[in-house]
Amino acid sequence: MERTIVGFHCDTEGDWVAELDCGHNQHVRHLPPFQLRPWVVEEEGRASHLRSLLGCTLCDRTELPAGLRFARRSAGWGAPPLPTGLRLSHKLADGIWGRLVVEAGRLAFRARTSPPIARALGMGDTQAIPPGVEHGVEPAAGARFFIEFLAVVPFKERGGTDPVGGGQTEMQPGEGGDPACWSHLVCPECGNLSGNHHQGCVAGGNVL
Repeated sequence: MERTIVGFHCDTEGDWVAELDCGHNQHVRHLPPFQLRPWVVEEEGRASHLRSLLGCTLCDRTELPAGLRFARRSAGWGAPPLPTGLRLSHKLADGIWGRLVVEAGRLAFRARTSPPIARALGMGDTQAIPPGVEHGVEPAAGARFFIEFLAVVPFKERGGTDPVGGGQTEMQPGEGGDPACWSHLVCPECGNLSGNHHQGCVAGGNVL
């Protein structure tokens, strides 16, 4: 899955790390003859690669990045009833992860990662949902679940101490600013975040 490079920093070994808009970090070493990235050792070269795309296998594995900020929790849903928008394929907005929590029963989760994911979840199971990935759920009778919305926090705002790749997500309550403000944008029908991509669900959107 391709993600946008939004910054760079050096790790404790002096190797360059790309900061991705999904919240993950990824090494971009220049180690000839095996890894050829001469641009990364110069400030001008790194600047020229900002906003370029880099594959993120951690997103394909639906691994939560470190340092996400808890924005809000959805209402609980079950089957029946279940909002139509949740049965259809829909996406989380850019910069927002989801954490699906099964409170009771069982449900099927699918996501168009690479390779695609199809998982059966039971009571107490959780499932991370990356930004911008089409996904859907199909709960069995008696199932009940909710979704936590988690905002990506820029690396510099996390104190610059998170590991490369995935990590432990703190999910602390928001302290104001954008994550707190986004909570009022959640569609009451399907839980989707309204905005530029919100379109097509029963209440007007299909981007969670």
